[in-house]
Amino acid sequence: MDTIGTVTGREAEQVEAYTSFAAVYDTFMDNVPYEEWGEYIHGMLCKYGVEDGIVLDLGCGTGTMTEILAGYGYDMIGVDNSEDMLELAMEKRIESGHDILYLLQDMREFELYGTVRAVVSVCDSVNYVTEPGELEEVFRLVNNYLDPRGIFLFDFNTDYKYREIMGDCTIAEDRGECSFIWDNYYYENEQINEYDLTLFIQEKNPDETQSDQMPQLYRKYKETHYQRGYTLKEIQVLLEKAGLVFEAAYDVDSKEEPSDTSERICVIARESGKQEE
Repeated sequence: MDTIGTVTGREAEQVEAYTSFAAVYDTFMDNVPYEEWGEYIHGMLCKYGVEDGIVLDLGCGTGTMTEILAGYGYDMIGVDNSEDMLELAMEKRIESGHDILYLLQDMREFELYGTVRAVVSVCDSVNYVTEPGELEEVFRLVNNYLDPRGIFLFDFNTDYKYREIMGDCTIAEDRGECSFIWDNYYYENEQINEYDLTLFIQEKNPDETQSDQMPQLYRKYKETHYQRGYTLKEIQVLLEKAGLVFEAAYDVDSKEEPSDTSERICVIARESGKQEE
């Protein structure tokens, strides 16, 4: 949720980038069919035997999917490295009354108190891990914290999507109280997608009685985000290196077997190495 320089520098910037973005994240993501996607995830979890129990939402952001899965009866844990995102997630928790545990942690080194029945990671969170070796470590940690034969379900944006669909382009959108300009660049040799985000966020007027008489003030924020484009084969190799067992993959849009032109792929993997009691 990092120009091509050292990965360490990019990743440090990523956390800071979400400070202003968090405030408008849900507004700009309101076109995402979270309920439909949540229903699909619930169906897939049930298909693989996870109908209840503890589920970890890795890279949970503002907690939208965490709340949806809690609504299906799962005992949810949410992990994210943005304090601002988690503050919004906890506001949703107060409104819903769901008993969700949120942890401020980096997915590359997250720690839990015990194992969980399933781990989910949606909205291309894994693409923000821009070093394959570090994504392998994420997968290793997932395998470590899964129950025996537990399920890992996640999605990722493909190299094809960044290279052929997004590429070098500019996107702009005006939502009234907030607007953005998105300048996108894809560095094919490094498989790194950079997007420079310029946000214009309306200031809240402390004196609402004068709101009609005063000019609207917008504050400008600029931040840069980085993601890595992965191929399904690369993901499968990293899963295997981490000790997980690859189970299946689906094109997110068609729900069919992925093709060379799939833009987002959902992957299901299973824990390996622990003995069932």
